[in-house]
Amino acid sequence: MGAPCVQAGKPSTVKQAETFVFTDSSDEGLQERLGPHLVVTNCSAEHSHPALSCKMAAEFDAFLASGLRWFCHVDDDNYVNARALLKLLRTLPQALDVYIGRPSLNRPIHASEPQPRNRSRLVQFWFATGGAGFCINHKLALKMAPWASGRHFVDTSARIRLPDDCTVGYIVECKLGGRLQPSPLFHSHLETLQLLGAAQLPEQVTLSYGTFEGKLNVIKLQGPFSPEEDPSRFRSLHCLLYPDTPWCPQQAAR
Repeated sequence: MGAPCVQAGKPSTVKQAETFVFTDSSDEGLQERLGPHLVVTNCSAEHSHPALSCKMAAEFDAFLASGLRWFCHVDDDNYVNARALLKLLRTLPQALDVYIGRPSLNRPIHASEPQPRNRSRLVQFWFATGGAGFCINHKLALKMAPWASGRHFVDTSARIRLPDDCTVGYIVECKLGGRLQPSPLFHSHLETLQLLGAAQLPEQVTLSYGTFEGKLNVIKLQGPFSPEEDPSRFRSLHCLLYPDTPWCPQQAAR
């Protein structure tokens, strides 16, 4: 598949009209459900820098065209807690440039930036990992456009030879002098997800899952679905957050 992109308008509820799914190839079922909100990028399905940047460029351009207030990118192995996301967005200032997410490293990343006369300079910057998701407001996105719209995003990524999420951080911090606002509410499979207690889960904005050394790295949650039925634990999490969902077992709503 590809990367879902939540583009929030008024901070009250995330609606289907504000949610886009970006994919490398068409899907008849999703096309029927989402219509024009399923965007087929025709980018390569490879997990390479150019392919990832191609998809991020498509997301960024769709956001600029939408006129909405927030661009929130999440990978397709993320669960997005819409209530927590909107609660967070309400606290962020619209008048300032906002780039918020979770760094995947405990230090800035370094890149070689090409300079005239075959020279280069070393730059460092923080970036929010796409594996946990991140959000950018419209004000900042407009400033990013010279390096991020159209073919510019792919070109910028190629210049620093880093993938899509790193390129976003590079544009914000190195080109615009902005700063990443780290948030502990975004989570990727690079963390030990079992450390999150069940009582903390309703407050988290994104959650992920993955495999490390042959073992699943997932949130620790009892039912209502078994690990065999729900290995990512996302169905169980959804029923914890939204127990009235029709496909949730009745006991989850009690």
